[in-house]
Amino acid sequence: MLELLALAASDIGEDCTWNGIPLYGEVQVVESFADIDVEVVSSFPDLNVKVVESFPDDCGEWEFVESFPDFTIRFVDSFGDITIKFVESFPGVD
Repeated sequence: MLELLALAASDIGEDCTWNGIPLYGEVQVVESFADIDVEVVSSFPDLNVKVVESFPDDCGEWEFVESFPDFTIRFVDSFGDITIKFVESFPGVD
């Protein structure tokens, strides 16, 4: 039973990646052709995200940029590839 819950919970790997994309670094928000569709939720996220101004080197730390991102995201209202919650501390996977 626990294995089924673990499979359904998230596709984020133990190394903080989704489909080979590290979920930390410089992120650009785009309207189409994003690497990841992201749904913002208030509870039970796949990933807790802390917005930082520099050195987004740890899991869940994102620095928003306008060019030369490590990966791109598109915000969606439902059926995102991953769900996130913005936090002030303790980013990463619970």
